[in-house]
Amino acid sequence: MSLRIALAVASIALGGCASQTFIGDVDFLTRHTEVLVIQPDRTSNARIAICPALQGRVMTSAAAGEGGLSYGWINRDLIASGEKRPHINAYGGEDRFWLGPEGGQFSLFFAKGDPQDLAHWQTPAQVDSEPFDVARLAGDNVLLRKKMKVVNASGTVFELELQREIRALGGNDPGKMLGIQPTSYVRWVGYQSRNKVTNTSDREWKHESGLLSAWILGMFSPSPTATIVIPYKEGPDEKYGPVVNDAYFGKVPADRLKVTPGVIYFKGDGLYRSKIGLSPRRSLGVLGCYDAEKETLTVVQFHQPKGATDYVNSMWEIQKEPYSGDAVNSYNDGPASPGAPPLGPFYELESSSPALGLKPGISYTHVHTTFHFQGPVEELDQIATRIFGVSLSQITGAFPPP
Repeated sequence: MSLRIALAVASIALGGCASQTFIGDVDFLTRHTEVLVIQPDRTSNARIAICPALQGRVMTSAAAGEGGLSYGWINRDLIASGEKRPHINAYGGEDRFWLGPEGGQFSLFFAKGDPQDLAHWQTPAQVDSEPFDVARLAGDNVLLRKKMKVVNASGTVFELELQREIRALGGNDPGKMLGIQPTSYVRWVGYQSRNKVTNTSDREWKHESGLLSAWILGMFSPSPTATIVIPYKEGPDEKYGPVVNDAYFGKVPADRLKVTPGVIYFKGDGLYRSKIGLSPRRSLGVLGCYDAEKETLTVVQFHQPKGATDYVNSMWEIQKEPYSGDAVNSYNDGPASPGAPPLGPFYELESSSPALGLKPGISYTHVHTTFHFQGPVEELDQIATRIFGVSLSQITGAFPPP
């Protein structure tokens, strides 16, 4: 397949294919923006679709070729409208780059002196609506660049350059990265984004004036049977802090969040706006989701430097501890208020870098890797047990149907 997918080619190949197929989503996207498709090699059925103008997002991927299930959530209405909306342009995508923190006195999403509420929340245009530049194209990888200038709620100006490399995974990558090698009965796709942030200003980024973080968020289609799985480091709160932060948008009800020894379960049904996070002391650098309806297991792995504990705090409030934030988050979409429409709906799997105290010219690279496995339940069960330490029956049993 050509790296650049033209509308005419996609339309001929597809016709009126359903939107949940990879080629169906690529066909839609090419009507509105450029789409780059990469794959590990010419013989692989894995596909990854990237849109440079939509902030270099991995919009979707597939394990079974053009006609395979499309894993990413795509906001078709917003993309087709061509509009720029206030607060956020939630285009969708499995892997998008943001900068943190979201809230607090060093927030990038609230202006200085503004109340930190939904009415005043605004995603920075540089990571919300402005295009990224393509610096390199190859069959299995894409390199994008973006120069940015952002201001936090304390008035500190940051100048930086982002280099974002997205690489398709293949061969023995699951074995090297996850310690598992799927059998021929399991279809899988994997990709890795390497997000290099460089301080291009002439001043050092310091704690007292605010620091940034590289933040990767993946948006996926919700389902009544989608259960998010996050293993965590066990131990006393006195040493590691609380197991989970579920206070972002109000405490999460017990029928949507279940904390068991070593593993957290969280609903990804897109019906109730809620968010959870784990501190770097609790995070093990991995999270995922199992959707029993689609028999698909998603695994996200990210680089978490050993011993790093300063992570930006994204709570929407003036904070006593602005560097006591989370390394991993998950968001479940839903109405922000009774009767209000959801942003999607979708659910998110997210990772963050440590707080970046960079001197001029110094860089930091945050690595975020996504795998999707689809196949026989008994095969997926072995993968889940190896990576998360729990079986699929334990995952599906976390929230039994009423």
